[in-house]
Amino acid sequence: MAESIHIPKLGMSMKEATLVEWKFNEGDQIEKGDVVLVIETEKTKWEVEAPASGLLHIAVEINVTEKVGAVVGMIAGSKEELETIQKDSGAPAVAVAEPAAASASAPTKASAEKAGKGERIRITPVARRLAEENMIDLTSVTGSGPGGRIIKEDIERAIEAKKAAPEAAPAETAEAEEYDGKKIKGRIPLRGMRKAIASHMHASLATAAQLTSMGELEMTELKKLREDLLKQEEALGTRVTYTDIYVLAIAKTLKQLPMVNASLIEDEVILWDDINVGVAVALEGADDLGGGLIVPVVKNADRKSLAEISKELKGIISKAREGKLMPDDVSGGTFTLTNLGGPGGGWGFGTPIINQPQSAILGTGSIVDRPVVKDGKIVIRPMMPYSFTFDHRVIDGVPAGMFMSRLAQLLSNPLLLLS
Repeated sequence: MAESIHIPKLGMSMKEATLVEWKFNEGDQIEKGDVVLVIETEKTKWEVEAPASGLLHIAVEINVTEKVGAVVGMIAGSKEELETIQKDSGAPAVAVAEPAAASASAPTKASAEKAGKGERIRITPVARRLAEENMIDLTSVTGSGPGGRIIKEDIERAIEAKKAAPEAAPAETAEAEEYDGKKIKGRIPLRGMRKAIASHMHASLATAAQLTSMGELEMTELKKLREDLLKQEEALGTRVTYTDIYVLAIAKTLKQLPMVNASLIEDEVILWDDINVGVAVALEGADDLGGGLIVPVVKNADRKSLAEISKELKGIISKAREGKLMPDDVSGGTFTLTNLGGPGGGWGFGTPIINQPQSAILGTGSIVDRPVVKDGKIVIRPMMPYSFTFDHRVIDGVPAGMFMSRLAQLLSNPLLLLS
């Protein structure tokens, strides 16, 4: 009996996912527990494991979005069952063969001929992705898989041939593609995480009356606190970062000023009892534009110690960068922190955009020694710039000022912070 490969429901808020990569080719033998598919939601990527052992049938190719529960593939128990599934799904029967045997089979031009007739090129998802990454013209590739299907090995040979071929001299008459009088270097589709970020940021600005206040906080005592905490790393069981401390301070401040821990939903301002602090995390190479952004959430941060927050943050940030976050890990936030000091953001101000439906976000920069006036004298002190964006529909200037004043008080007085 064949087993179905479904789009799993990874969290209460998840409705659909996009297929990013099939890890095996059509007809490959897979074992139960093998990572067979990578999917992407608006917030994270997830590896789907095979529910059984058998022969893989790919029902939905990559870059297609399907709803939760949709069947995107099948695992057949035998070659005969695989052929039946392929016929029932409208796909031509594909003989199961080892990669070496497939590579040795007689090549055909079926793919190119079909492309010339406007028909769909037969190619495995893995091969298609490899071709896209290396800008290989599929109509020039000879398919060596069953029935002329282009497989991974065909694309690899095309890549090697492309590298070995002498570079053609640029034609003097060739003109670069232009748009609005400007030459185009390349095109990158807006999809996946980048598309979600673009949509959410635009929607946030279009929805909320956002205002950003900026300033500096003196960090002399906080620097001393962190130096002391680093010496206690073994006893604490974690290496405390500035971000950890900021999350604790934010949680304590929100506890005292619940109006900032609120959301405007329809015609009601909802004050949240839970204090869930999201921390923006940059993801290198998350998409074709070279990165992405995700906001894992520390739930009930006001009820946790600094060491607990530090350990939890390290865990969810690690999961984020490994693509292991569940949708629930990035849901339920009531306030967001974006700390640009760690990745070298330097001293400066910005206008962070609120993560809807929250009402506020705090942006922090690097701690830098700067001249300040103390007791009528110019002295050097470690200063941190901040940018606090709030939704003026929910939070007025006075509560926003109170929030930053209380936060500054906690960050400048470690005894209050740790009490």
